Amino acid sequence: MSPPAVAVSVDLVLLTLRSGQLCVLLTGRAGADVWTLPGGFVDGDTDLDTAAARQLTDQAGVTGTGHLEQLRTYGGPHRGPRISGVSVAYLALLPDLLATVSAAAGRVCWRPVDELTTTAERVLAPDHQRIVADGVERARAKLEYTPLAAAFCEDEFTLADLRRVYEAAWGVALDPPNFRRKVLSTPGFVVPCGRRTSPRGGGRPAELYSRGAATALHPPLLRRSV
Repeated sequence: MSPPAVAVSVDLVLLTLRSGQLCVLLTGRAGADVWTLPGGFVDGDTDLDTAAARQLTDQAGVTGTGHLEQLRTYGGPHRGPRISGVSVAYLALLPDLLATVSAAAGRVCWRPVDELTTTAERVLAPDHQRIVADGVERARAKLEYTPLAAAFCEDEFTLADLRRVYEAAWGVALDPPNFRRKVLSTPGFVVPCGRRTSPRGGGRPAELYSRGAATALHPPLLRRSV
């Protein structure tokens, strides 16, 4: 079925941590050199949030996990050679639970976001390059003022796990004692689980935490302060 002359689509900036790097999920079709973000056209009977959640399930195999929020709306004739329209982009943050992902068609891959911003190779469609950059900056900024870093972690995590989220997203090394002090002094950020786990690589057992009830961090964990 041909898309309408003016179409509405949703595109997903799906971020996760893989091997200590902040990565985004991309899709591509056989024979294509340029990758795109997962997404699709919105049915006239479906609201945007439902359409985004459906694409998250159909193209990434994700149901009810992590964080999903509307990012921005993009439009203009540059969005395709045959149609004009708008795309409503969504930002999704997920723990690294997806060793494999499913897609309705074509190929899928995880790419480090640093590769997409530092390489001269044309990896993404031009408008999707902008959407990824906006999504990454939104995620980096929200880590300062909200507890969303925990959305990249398992249900139970150590403070070292949480610190690695910030280090991967911000591209900086953080001082562990200073980070621990700031996290534990922020009301409602994390809650101790009353259990410990052996850290990767050995060493003393580390205390496990889960996400607290806070929706905003007071005081914020500013990049320049940790």
